[in-house]
Amino acid sequence: MVKTNFYLENTVRDLSMSLGNVFDIAAMGMSVQTIRLNTTASNMANAETSASSEAEAYKALRPVFVSSSEKNAANGSLNGSSSADFGVMVREIVESQAPVNKAYEPNNPQANEEGYVFYSNVNSIEEMADMISASRSFQMNVEMMNTTKSMMQRLLSMGQ
Repeated sequence: MVKTNFYLENTVRDLSMSLGNVFDIAAMGMSVQTIRLNTTASNMANAETSASSEAEAYKALRPVFVSSSEKNAANGSLNGSSSADFGVMVREIVESQAPVNKAYEPNNPQANEEGYVFYSNVNSIEEMADMISASRSFQMNVEMMNTTKSMMQRLLSMGQ
């Protein structure tokens, strides 16, 4: 009987530590989805901005994701297997390479000497789809945390 309790206590402890890593992974997922939502909001806010040159026109921003283990390997981190080895991180935020929109509007105050105005390359429909996807991904990470919390509570009640 003593071995059973010892086994149960070790199993509960090991599972709690493993389930604890889920919180770290879900938090990383929520963090990158927040960045994704922020870049989408910035793109939407600048969707109709205009400029007098192609270089000055707003270009849509895109976060570039990388797995945490890939980023740690690139940084030379060899800290063994931890929760930092799982999940996803933002490597960088880059400007879209799509061409900006050019319109002939000679009466526009921002028109260049040829009469052209340059508008951002933001595609509002694409941004809305990206926003919905990021929002749902964020919600899934929250659900994962809630499920893990519930599992940990049940696991702790088993040890009583």
